[in-house]
Amino acid sequence: MSTVLIKNATLVRDNLKEADVFIKDGVITKIGRVDRGADTVVDGTGKHLFYGFFDMHAHLREPGFEGKETIASGVRAAVNGGFTDIACMPNTNPVNDNKVVTEYILNHAEKEGYAHVYPVGAITKGSLGTELSEMAAMKAAGVVAVSDDGKPVSDGRVMRLALEYADSLGLKVLSHSEDKSLSGDGVANEGLNSDICGLKGITRAAEEAAVAREMILSETFSVPVHLCHVSTRGAVELIRFFKKKGVRVTAETCPHYFALNDDCIRTLDTFTKVNPPIRTEDDRTAIIEGIMDGTIDVIATDHAPHSAADKNTTYDDAAFGISGLETAFSVSYTVLVRSGLISLTDLNRLMSVRPREIMEVSGRLREGEKANLTLVDLNAQYVVDSAKFVSKGKNTPFNGLTVYGKITDVVVDGNVKLSNGQLV
Repeated sequence: MSTVLIKNATLVRDNLKEADVFIKDGVITKIGRVDRGADTVVDGTGKHLFYGFFDMHAHLREPGFEGKETIASGVRAAVNGGFTDIACMPNTNPVNDNKVVTEYILNHAEKEGYAHVYPVGAITKGSLGTELSEMAAMKAAGVVAVSDDGKPVSDGRVMRLALEYADSLGLKVLSHSEDKSLSGDGVANEGLNSDICGLKGITRAAEEAAVAREMILSETFSVPVHLCHVSTRGAVELIRFFKKKGVRVTAETCPHYFALNDDCIRTLDTFTKVNPPIRTEDDRTAIIEGIMDGTIDVIATDHAPHSAADKNTTYDDAAFGISGLETAFSVSYTVLVRSGLISLTDLNRLMSVRPREIMEVSGRLREGEKANLTLVDLNAQYVVDSAKFVSKGKNTPFNGLTVYGKITDVVVDGNVKLSNGQLV
Protein backbone atom coordinates (compact mmCIF):
# COMPACT_ATOMS: atom_id res chain seq x y z
CA MET A 1 0.00 0.00 0.00
CA SER A 2 1.31 3.45 -0.94
CA THR A 3 -0.22 6.76 0.04
CA VAL A 4 0.16 10.35 -1.12
CA LEU A 5 -1.32 13.43 0.55
CA ILE A 6 -1.63 16.78 -1.19
CA LYS A 7 -2.25 19.46 1.46
CA ASN A 8 -4.00 22.82 1.19
CA ALA A 9 -4.29 23.00 -2.59
CA THR A 10 -6.98 24.97 -4.42
CA LEU A 11 -8.88 22.42 -6.47
CA VAL A 12 -9.88 23.51 -9.96
CA ARG A 13 -13.17 21.91 -11.00
CA ASP A 14 -16.44 23.65 -11.83
CA ASN A 15 -15.37 26.08 -9.13
CA LEU A 16 -12.34 26.73 -6.95
CA LYS A 17 -12.12 25.25 -3.47
CA GLU A 18 -9.26 24.67 -1.08
CA ALA A 19 -8.95 21.08 0.11
CA ASP A 20 -6.61 18.20 0.83
CA VAL A 21 -6.46 15.19 -1.46
CA PHE A 22 -5.59 11.75 -0.10
CA ILE A 23 -4.42 9.07 -2.51
CA LYS A 24 -4.21 5.37 -1.68
CA ASP A 25 -2.91 2.74 -4.10
CA GLY A 26 -3.27 5.08 -7.06
CA VAL A 27 -6.86 6.15 -6.31
CA ILE A 28 -8.25 9.40 -4.88
CA THR A 29 -9.92 8.19 -1.67
CA LYS A 30 -10.62 11.46 0.18
CA ILE A 31 -11.13 15.09 -0.80
CA GLY A 32 -11.59 17.47 2.12
CA ARG A 33 -9.70 17.94 5.35
CA VAL A 34 -7.32 15.06 5.94
CA ASP A 35 -5.63 14.74 9.33
CA ARG A 36 -3.62 11.60 8.73
CA GLY A 37 -0.10 11.05 7.53
CA ALA A 38 1.05 9.57 4.23
CA ASP A 39 4.11 8.04 2.66
CA THR A 40 4.53 11.18 0.58
CA VAL A 41 3.19 14.61 1.48
CA VAL A 42 3.01 17.37 -1.14
CA ASP A 43 2.51 20.94 0.05
CA GLY A 44 -0.13 22.54 -2.17
CA THR A 45 -0.34 25.80 -0.24
CA GLY A 46 -0.86 28.70 -2.63
CA LYS A 47 -1.05 26.34 -5.60
CA HIS A 48 -3.86 25.08 -7.83
CA LEU A 49 -4.62 21.41 -8.40
CA PHE A 50 -6.05 20.17 -11.70
CA TYR A 51 -6.99 16.75 -12.88
CA GLY A 52 -4.04 16.00 -15.18
CA PHE A 53 -4.04 17.73 -18.56
CA PHE A 54 -4.84 15.61 -21.61
CA ASP A 55 -3.18 16.44 -24.92
CA MET A 56 -5.21 14.83 -27.67
CA HIS A 57 -2.76 15.73 -30.44
CA ALA A 58 0.95 14.97 -30.04
CA HIS A 59 3.71 13.38 -32.10
CA LEU A 60 6.05 10.99 -30.32
CA ARG A 61 7.94 10.07 -33.52
CA GLU A 62 8.76 6.52 -32.40
CA PRO A 63 9.05 4.13 -34.16
CA GLY A 64 11.17 5.42 -36.99
CA PHE A 65 12.14 8.98 -36.12
CA GLU A 66 13.88 8.59 -32.78
CA GLY A 67 16.28 11.40 -33.64
CA LYS A 68 13.37 13.83 -33.25
CA GLU A 69 11.73 12.27 -30.19
CA THR A 70 11.34 8.92 -28.48
CA ILE A 71 8.46 7.59 -26.45
CA ALA A 72 10.75 7.85 -23.41
CA SER A 73 11.60 11.52 -23.96
CA GLY A 74 8.06 12.38 -25.08
CA VAL A 75 6.25 11.03 -22.02
CA ARG A 76 8.72 12.79 -19.75
CA ALA A 77 8.25 16.05 -21.65
CA ALA A 78 4.50 15.58 -21.25
CA VAL A 79 4.77 15.25 -17.47
CA ASN A 80 7.14 18.22 -17.35
CA GLY A 81 4.39 20.23 -19.05
CA GLY A 82 1.64 18.98 -16.70
CA PHE A 83 0.14 16.38 -19.05
CA THR A 84 -0.69 13.02 -17.53
CA ASP A 85 -2.28 11.75 -20.74
CA ILE A 86 -1.42 12.20 -24.41
CA ALA A 87 -2.77 10.85 -27.70
CA CYS A 88 -0.01 10.26 -30.25
CA MET A 89 -0.45 10.58 -33.98
CA PRO A 90 0.28 7.73 -36.42
CA ASN A 91 2.88 9.40 -38.69
CA THR A 92 5.63 7.07 -37.57
CA ASN A 93 7.77 4.71 -39.66
CA PRO A 94 6.17 2.29 -40.14
CA VAL A 95 2.87 4.14 -39.99
CA ASN A 96 0.63 3.08 -37.13
CA ASP A 97 -1.94 1.42 -39.38
CA ASN A 98 -1.93 -2.00 -37.70
CA LYS A 99 -2.02 -3.63 -34.28
CA VAL A 100 1.69 -4.45 -34.24
CA VAL A 101 2.72 -0.79 -34.23
CA THR A 102 -0.07 0.06 -31.79
CA GLU A 103 1.13 -2.60 -29.38
CA TYR A 104 4.73 -1.43 -29.77
CA ILE A 105 3.77 2.11 -28.74
CA LEU A 106 1.67 0.97 -25.79
CA ASN A 107 4.30 -1.46 -24.51
CA HIS A 108 7.06 1.13 -24.63
CA ALA A 109 4.90 3.79 -22.96
CA GLU A 110 3.88 1.44 -20.17
CA LYS A 111 7.51 0.50 -19.61
CA GLU A 112 8.43 4.17 -19.10
CA GLY A 113 5.66 4.74 -16.54
CA TYR A 114 5.24 8.47 -17.01
CA ALA A 115 2.33 9.95 -19.01
CA HIS A 116 -0.32 7.57 -20.29
CA VAL A 117 -0.18 7.22 -24.06
CA TYR A 118 -3.26 6.69 -26.22
CA PRO A 119 -2.28 5.75 -29.77
CA VAL A 120 -4.14 7.22 -32.73
CA GLY A 121 -4.25 4.84 -35.67
CA ALA A 122 -4.11 5.79 -39.34
CA ILE A 123 -7.34 6.21 -41.29
CA THR A 124 -5.88 4.56 -44.38
CA LYS A 125 -3.14 2.00 -44.95
CA GLY A 126 0.20 3.75 -45.00
CA SER A 127 -1.72 7.05 -44.71
CA LEU A 128 -1.89 6.93 -48.50
CA GLY A 129 -5.55 7.93 -48.64
CA THR A 130 -6.83 5.05 -50.71
CA GLU A 131 -7.61 1.93 -48.64
CA LEU A 132 -9.05 1.93 -45.12
CA SER A 133 -6.75 0.69 -42.38
CA GLU A 134 -7.37 -2.25 -40.06
CA MET A 135 -9.38 -0.11 -37.66
CA ALA A 136 -11.09 -2.98 -35.82
CA ALA A 137 -7.79 -4.74 -35.12
CA MET A 138 -6.20 -1.48 -33.98
CA LYS A 139 -9.18 -0.71 -31.75
CA ALA A 140 -8.79 -4.12 -30.11
CA ALA A 141 -5.09 -3.39 -29.64
CA GLY A 142 -5.76 -0.03 -27.98
CA VAL A 143 -6.15 2.90 -30.40
CA VAL A 144 -8.65 5.53 -29.29
CA ALA A 145 -9.10 7.39 -32.57
CA VAL A 146 -7.93 7.49 -36.19
CA SER A 147 -6.28 10.19 -38.29
CA ASP A 148 -4.10 10.48 -41.35
CA ASP A 149 -2.68 13.60 -39.73
CA GLY A 150 -0.50 15.62 -42.09
CA LYS A 151 -1.50 13.48 -45.07
CA PRO A 152 -5.23 14.25 -45.02
CA VAL A 153 -7.64 12.07 -46.96
CA SER A 154 -8.33 13.92 -50.21
CA ASP A 155 -10.89 11.48 -51.61
CA GLY A 156 -14.31 12.43 -50.26
CA ARG A 157 -15.72 8.92 -50.71
CA VAL A 158 -12.87 7.39 -48.73
CA MET A 159 -13.41 9.94 -45.96
CA ARG A 160 -17.12 9.15 -45.87
CA LEU A 161 -16.40 5.45 -45.51
CA ALA A 162 -13.80 6.17 -42.84
CA LEU A 163 -16.21 8.28 -40.80
CA GLU A 164 -18.93 5.63 -40.98
CA TYR A 165 -16.60 2.71 -40.23
CA ALA A 166 -14.85 4.47 -37.36
CA ASP A 167 -18.19 5.46 -35.84
CA SER A 168 -19.41 1.86 -35.97
CA LEU A 169 -16.34 0.91 -33.92
CA GLY A 170 -16.69 3.76 -31.45
CA LEU A 171 -13.60 5.56 -32.76
CA LYS A 172 -13.32 9.30 -33.39
CA VAL A 173 -11.90 10.59 -36.65
CA LEU A 174 -9.42 13.40 -36.06
CA SER A 175 -9.20 15.45 -39.24
CA HIS A 176 -6.14 17.42 -40.29
CA SER A 177 -8.36 19.61 -42.42
CA GLU A 178 -6.28 20.71 -45.40
CA ASP A 179 -6.91 20.70 -49.12
CA LYS A 180 -3.41 19.94 -50.38
CA SER A 181 -4.31 21.08 -53.88
CA LEU A 182 -4.82 24.56 -52.41
CA SER A 183 -1.95 24.67 -49.93
CA GLY A 184 0.51 23.19 -52.42
CA ASP A 185 4.13 23.84 -51.49
CA GLY A 186 3.37 26.89 -49.36
CA VAL A 187 5.32 27.43 -46.15
CA ALA A 188 3.62 30.39 -44.42
CA ASN A 189 0.27 32.14 -44.25
CA GLU A 190 -0.58 33.70 -47.58
CA GLY A 191 -0.67 37.45 -47.11
CA LEU A 192 1.37 40.58 -46.63
CA ASN A 193 4.04 38.97 -44.47
CA SER A 194 4.66 36.04 -46.79
CA ASP A 195 4.99 38.55 -49.64
CA ILE A 196 7.44 40.68 -47.67
CA CYS A 197 9.54 37.61 -46.85
CA GLY A 198 9.35 36.16 -50.35
CA LEU A 199 7.75 32.95 -49.05
CA LYS A 200 5.15 30.82 -50.81
CA GLY A 201 1.82 31.23 -49.10
CA ILE A 202 -0.77 28.81 -47.74
CA THR A 203 -4.24 30.20 -48.32
CA ARG A 204 -6.90 30.06 -45.61
CA ALA A 205 -9.11 28.42 -48.20
CA ALA A 206 -7.02 25.24 -47.92
CA GLU A 207 -8.17 24.81 -44.33
CA GLU A 208 -11.66 26.20 -44.68
CA ALA A 209 -12.63 24.11 -47.71
CA ALA A 210 -11.55 20.94 -45.91
CA VAL A 211 -13.29 21.95 -42.67
CA ALA A 212 -16.51 22.51 -44.61
CA ARG A 213 -16.25 19.12 -46.32
CA GLU A 214 -15.74 17.24 -43.07
CA MET A 215 -18.73 18.88 -41.41
CA ILE A 216 -20.97 18.34 -44.43
CA LEU A 217 -20.05 14.65 -44.34
CA SER A 218 -20.68 14.59 -40.60
CA GLU A 219 -24.10 16.17 -41.02
CA THR A 220 -25.16 14.14 -44.05
CA PHE A 221 -24.20 10.74 -42.64
CA SER A 222 -24.85 11.45 -38.94
CA VAL A 223 -21.33 10.68 -37.76
CA PRO A 224 -19.02 12.67 -35.46
CA VAL A 225 -15.82 14.37 -36.58
CA HIS A 226 -13.10 16.20 -34.72
CA LEU A 227 -11.21 19.04 -36.40
CA CYS A 228 -7.55 19.46 -35.52
CA HIS A 229 -5.54 22.67 -35.05
CA VAL A 230 -8.10 25.26 -36.21
CA SER A 231 -6.28 28.41 -37.28
CA THR A 232 -8.53 30.75 -39.32
CA ARG A 233 -11.51 33.03 -38.78
CA GLY A 234 -13.37 31.34 -41.60
CA ALA A 235 -12.92 27.90 -40.01
CA VAL A 236 -14.19 29.19 -36.65
CA GLU A 237 -17.25 30.73 -38.29
CA LEU A 238 -18.00 27.54 -40.20
CA ILE A 239 -17.70 25.42 -37.06
CA ARG A 240 -19.93 27.80 -35.13
CA PHE A 241 -22.55 27.60 -37.91
CA PHE A 242 -22.55 23.82 -38.07
CA LYS A 243 -22.58 23.44 -34.29
CA LYS A 244 -25.69 25.62 -34.10
CA LYS A 245 -27.30 23.20 -36.58
CA GLY A 246 -26.58 20.34 -34.19
CA VAL A 247 -23.85 18.70 -36.25
CA ARG A 248 -21.63 16.38 -34.19
CA VAL A 249 -18.41 18.31 -34.62
CA THR A 250 -15.72 19.15 -32.09
CA ALA A 251 -12.64 21.26 -32.63
CA GLU A 252 -9.25 22.05 -31.17
CA THR A 253 -6.72 24.82 -31.53
CA CYS A 254 -3.15 25.25 -30.27
CA PRO A 255 -1.43 27.96 -28.21
CA HIS A 256 0.56 29.33 -31.15
CA TYR A 257 -2.67 30.21 -32.97
CA PHE A 258 -3.97 32.46 -30.18
CA ALA A 259 -0.65 33.70 -28.80
CA LEU A 260 1.05 34.71 -32.07
CA ASN A 261 0.27 36.28 -35.42
CA ASP A 262 2.20 36.00 -38.66
CA ASP A 263 4.28 39.08 -37.96
CA CYS A 264 6.56 36.58 -36.25
CA ILE A 265 7.69 35.08 -39.58
CA ARG A 266 9.41 38.34 -40.56
CA THR A 267 12.47 37.14 -38.63
CA LEU A 268 12.54 34.06 -40.86
CA ASP A 269 12.97 32.05 -37.68
CA THR A 270 12.16 28.49 -38.75
CA PHE A 271 10.79 27.75 -35.28
CA THR A 272 7.70 29.70 -36.42
CA LYS A 273 7.11 27.33 -39.35
CA VAL A 274 4.13 25.10 -38.63
CA ASN A 275 1.21 23.57 -40.54
CA PRO A 276 -1.35 25.06 -40.59
CA PRO A 277 0.67 28.26 -40.48
CA ILE A 278 0.42 30.99 -37.89
CA ARG A 279 -2.16 33.38 -39.31
CA THR A 280 -3.03 37.08 -39.11
CA GLU A 281 -4.04 39.12 -36.09
CA ASP A 282 -7.66 38.92 -37.25
CA ASP A 283 -7.45 35.14 -37.31
CA ARG A 284 -5.82 35.13 -33.87
CA THR A 285 -8.68 37.24 -32.52
CA ALA A 286 -11.23 34.88 -34.07
CA ILE A 287 -9.57 31.86 -32.44
CA ILE A 288 -9.86 33.56 -29.06
CA GLU A 289 -13.51 34.39 -29.75
CA GLY A 290 -14.08 30.72 -30.62
CA ILE A 291 -12.48 29.65 -27.35
CA MET A 292 -14.56 32.12 -25.37
CA ASP A 293 -17.93 31.11 -26.83
CA GLY A 294 -17.32 27.35 -26.87
CA THR A 295 -16.97 26.96 -30.63
CA ILE A 296 -13.50 25.53 -29.94
CA ASP A 297 -13.63 22.67 -27.45
CA VAL A 298 -10.01 21.85 -26.75
CA ILE A 299 -6.55 23.32 -26.51
CA ALA A 300 -4.09 20.73 -27.85
CA THR A 301 -0.38 21.10 -28.51
CA ASP A 302 0.25 19.47 -31.91
CA HIS A 303 3.62 18.70 -30.28
CA ALA A 304 5.93 18.23 -33.26
CA PRO A 305 9.54 17.89 -32.10
CA HIS A 306 12.36 18.11 -34.62
CA SER A 307 16.11 17.78 -34.59
CA ALA A 308 18.28 20.88 -34.87
CA ALA A 309 19.17 19.87 -38.43
CA ASP A 310 15.49 19.80 -39.40
CA LYS A 311 15.15 23.48 -38.47
CA ASN A 312 18.64 24.86 -39.02
CA THR A 313 18.12 25.59 -42.70
CA THR A 314 16.16 27.96 -44.92
CA TYR A 315 12.52 28.68 -44.17
CA ASP A 316 11.50 26.92 -47.39
CA ASP A 317 13.41 23.76 -46.52
CA ALA A 318 12.79 23.59 -42.78
CA ALA A 319 10.41 21.03 -41.31
CA PHE A 320 6.96 22.11 -40.18
CA GLY A 321 6.27 21.90 -36.47
CA ILE A 322 6.53 23.30 -32.95
CA SER A 323 7.57 21.49 -29.77
CA GLY A 324 4.59 22.31 -27.59
CA LEU A 325 4.16 19.99 -24.60
CA GLU A 326 6.27 21.99 -22.17
CA THR A 327 4.86 25.44 -22.88
CA ALA A 328 1.17 24.82 -23.60
CA PHE A 329 -0.27 25.41 -20.15
CA SER A 330 1.84 28.44 -19.24
CA VAL A 331 1.27 30.16 -22.59
CA SER A 332 -2.47 29.41 -22.45
CA TYR A 333 -2.78 30.61 -18.87
CA THR A 334 -0.79 33.77 -19.53
CA VAL A 335 -2.55 34.76 -22.75
CA LEU A 336 -6.09 33.70 -21.92
CA VAL A 337 -6.61 33.66 -18.14
CA ARG A 338 -4.31 36.35 -16.74
CA SER A 339 -5.65 38.73 -19.40
CA GLY A 340 -9.21 38.06 -18.22
CA LEU A 341 -10.46 36.49 -21.47
CA ILE A 342 -11.49 33.19 -19.86
CA SER A 343 -11.59 31.78 -16.35
CA LEU A 344 -9.35 29.18 -14.78
CA THR A 345 -12.26 26.74 -14.79
CA ASP A 346 -12.65 27.39 -18.52
CA LEU A 347 -8.99 26.51 -19.06
CA ASN A 348 -9.50 23.33 -17.04
CA ARG A 349 -12.38 22.42 -19.35
CA LEU A 350 -10.27 23.07 -22.44
CA MET A 351 -7.18 21.15 -21.31
CA SER A 352 -8.52 18.42 -19.03
CA VAL A 353 -12.28 17.84 -19.17
CA ARG A 354 -13.26 18.16 -22.85
CA PRO A 355 -10.33 16.18 -24.30
CA ARG A 356 -11.32 13.24 -22.11
CA GLU A 357 -14.97 13.58 -23.02
CA ILE A 358 -14.20 13.64 -26.75
CA MET A 359 -11.75 10.72 -26.55
CA GLU A 360 -14.05 8.88 -24.13
CA VAL A 361 -11.34 8.50 -21.53
CA SER A 362 -12.47 8.62 -17.90
CA GLY A 363 -11.01 10.86 -15.23
CA ARG A 364 -12.14 13.69 -13.00
CA LEU A 365 -10.92 15.36 -9.84
CA ARG A 366 -13.20 13.43 -7.47
CA GLU A 367 -13.12 10.56 -5.04
CA GLY A 368 -12.86 7.10 -6.56
CA GLU A 369 -10.95 8.24 -9.64
CA LYS A 370 -7.39 7.32 -10.56
CA ALA A 371 -4.95 9.83 -9.16
CA ASN A 372 -3.66 11.67 -12.23
CA LEU A 373 -3.08 15.18 -10.97
CA THR A 374 -1.23 18.36 -11.87
CA LEU A 375 -0.22 21.01 -9.34
CA VAL A 376 0.56 24.52 -10.60
CA ASP A 377 1.96 27.66 -9.04
CA LEU A 378 0.00 30.26 -10.99
CA ASN A 379 1.96 33.15 -9.52
CA ALA A 380 5.33 31.77 -10.56
CA GLN A 381 6.79 33.80 -13.40
CA TYR A 382 9.52 32.36 -15.59
CA VAL A 383 11.17 32.77 -18.96
CA VAL A 384 10.77 29.96 -21.48
CA ASP A 385 14.17 28.36 -22.07
CA SER A 386 14.07 25.63 -24.69
CA ALA A 387 17.53 24.44 -23.64
CA LYS A 388 15.83 23.12 -20.49
CA PHE A 389 13.16 21.16 -22.40
CA VAL A 390 12.99 17.47 -21.62
CA SER A 391 11.78 16.89 -25.17
CA LYS A 392 14.44 16.30 -27.78
CA GLY A 393 12.67 18.98 -29.80
CA LYS A 394 13.84 22.47 -28.82
CA ASN A 395 11.88 24.09 -31.68
CA THR A 396 9.62 26.63 -30.02
CA PRO A 397 8.73 30.18 -31.09
CA PHE A 398 8.16 30.98 -27.41
CA ASN A 399 11.81 30.83 -26.38
CA GLY A 400 12.58 33.87 -24.23
CA LEU A 401 8.90 34.65 -23.57
CA THR A 402 7.97 35.57 -20.00
CA VAL A 403 5.02 33.48 -18.82
CA TYR A 404 3.13 32.61 -15.65
CA GLY A 405 2.00 29.24 -14.32
CA LYS A 406 4.80 26.88 -13.35
CA ILE A 407 4.06 23.16 -13.21
CA THR A 408 5.48 22.06 -9.86
CA ASP A 409 4.17 18.54 -9.17
CA VAL A 410 2.55 15.80 -11.24
CA VAL A 411 1.04 12.55 -9.99
CA VAL A 412 0.43 9.66 -12.40
CA ASP A 413 -1.56 6.67 -11.13
CA GLY A 414 -0.79 7.76 -7.58
CA ASN A 415 2.96 8.02 -8.16
CA VAL A 416 4.73 11.37 -7.96
CA LYS A 417 6.51 11.83 -11.29
CA LEU A 418 7.33 15.54 -10.97
CA SER A 419 8.30 17.00 -7.60
CA ASN A 420 9.08 20.69 -7.10
CA GLY A 421 9.58 21.06 -10.82
CA GLN A 422 11.97 18.10 -11.15
CA LEU A 423 11.24 14.76 -12.80
CA VAL A 424 11.37 11.86 -10.38
